[in-house]
Amino acid sequence: MKQQIRFVLLCVNAILLQISLWGQSAQDVTFVGITVSNLQQSVQFYENVLNFKQIATYELNKNVTKSLFRVKSPVKVVLLQLGSETIELMEFQTKGRPIPPDSKSNDLWFQHVAIVVRDMEMAYQQLRQAKVQFVSTAPQTLPDYLPAAAGISAFYFRDPDGHNLEIIHYPPGKGNDKWQKPSDHLYLGIDHTAIGIEDTDRSFAFYQDLLGLKIAGNSVNYGSEQEHLNQVFGAHLLITGLQAQQGFGVEFLDYLAPPGGRKYPAKSKPNDLWHWHTTMVVNDVQEVFTQLKERGYTIVSQGIITIPHPILGNVGAVLVRDPDGHAALVIDRKNVLR
Repeated sequence: MKQQIRFVLLCVNAILLQISLWGQSAQDVTFVGITVSNLQQSVQFYENVLNFKQIATYELNKNVTKSLFRVKSPVKVVLLQLGSETIELMEFQTKGRPIPPDSKSNDLWFQHVAIVVRDMEMAYQQLRQAKVQFVSTAPQTLPDYLPAAAGISAFYFRDPDGHNLEIIHYPPGKGNDKWQKPSDHLYLGIDHTAIGIEDTDRSFAFYQDLLGLKIAGNSVNYGSEQEHLNQVFGAHLLITGLQAQQGFGVEFLDYLAPPGGRKYPAKSKPNDLWHWHTTMVVNDVQEVFTQLKERGYTIVSQGIITIPHPILGNVGAVLVRDPDGHAALVIDRKNVLR
């Protein structure tokens, strides 16, 4: 009963927030950055298996990475695009720690991107032929007793470094309207990035109240299909989707059961292979930076750092950790050091 009441309250809150425009407005969730061990190997995987296209590369020297990431190591970055969405694969010259091989979806370092496919069975067969590492036992279609998610099919797997990825298919009437447009492509784009969290209300304070993302939808998922999807026995989770004005969705995965999901690893650094960061464009990064300090969030960067970016130009950026340890790279084009 308590879980049902909580879900109803969240839905009411979502409606109210859709008509409320107060607070810092997030303009765009523009990239998701992923640390990899071997850039060439990872680029080949995303291009050859998932049909991403390389659109740019750039490098940050060790002075910039020390200020931005607190890692004194050059980093090379490749931008890969699928549909209208872009990810950034990052290889640090100084390698960090590997992803724990026993990672589960309810561990708080969990993050993935959801790649939308036109045909689930065709995409699944291609992934089998590519011999990807399975997480799900097979594609799962969520049942009718989960009204917000009914008919959506999904499959979890891993890239060469062990990062979790998802392919997802939306039936008519579900998901963003753009995923229903006719296409000859099998892999259509990226709908959202999902993060494991400990408490939805606590995460709202960061992503909604501070950064200005708006709630787009809620679902409570459970049952055998969910268990086979994420390989967490007894999985019962509250899922909340948030959006900026454009770009990726950000999805909270709040496991109501089972207990025991592990904390984000202590003393994590951006060159550790479990590192992801979500890049968000805001109106004024200086204002956000001030609020981050006032509210006691963990700021990784040494203040606002200027990054030369091949797509965005010079941007002012600050890297911060959310309440669970996930990294967000908050940027704008106004606060740039000349």
